[in-house]
Amino acid sequence: MSNRYILLDSRSTPLARGYLENPPDASIWYLRLLDDTIENVLEHELFQLVSLDEDAPTKLGRILRTRENVIVLEIIETLKENLRENLRVMAKFDTFIYPGTGKWKGRIRVLSHDLSCRGIAFFCEYPLENAEVFEIVIPITEHPLILRAQVIRQRLSSSKTPLYDAKFLDMVNDEEALVREAVFGQQIQNRNKHSETVNTI
Repeated sequence: MSNRYILLDSRSTPLARGYLENPPDASIWYLRLLDDTIENVLEHELFQLVSLDEDAPTKLGRILRTRENVIVLEIIETLKENLRENLRVMAKFDTFIYPGTGKWKGRIRVLSHDLSCRGIAFFCEYPLENAEVFEIVIPITEHPLILRAQVIRQRLSSSKTPLYDAKFLDMVNDEEALVREAVFGQQIQNRNKHSETVNTI
């Protein structure tokens, strides 16, 4: 069973990644932080604990104490909201799409706009059709992935380049885990960048 979790605050903002050192059915959790972010964690009392690797239920925990980079949490309840499904984060990176049908050949460069555990939005100068299937490279996961996806719609945008929403297709568990970690990791990175900008003003 997986033991990797993301800690979110009461507003569902990701704060850090952690590794659970004891069984997940325990009432007290010992979570070892995987990032140098314990200062962010200590600012809060209550945490939402979301599994990175499997569809384990989200837990609500209260911090009891810390020991170096290990935080000790009392598990208060199991939450019903599926935070993995709902979180969509800004994630800008250059990548490529490849044809899933015979309508065009080669590869097309695209620029991502945002990313979720179930899909991606990206700018593409080549006109794509609704429901068109293609493959896209996701380079910000631990190991770059090539995922099948399908255009849902063209989104309204102020850019001259069309912005498309797409959903991922036929993902296996390992692919879901990698994308999930990338989404939450990107949210943590975005938050840290915002904090650094505020501190320098």
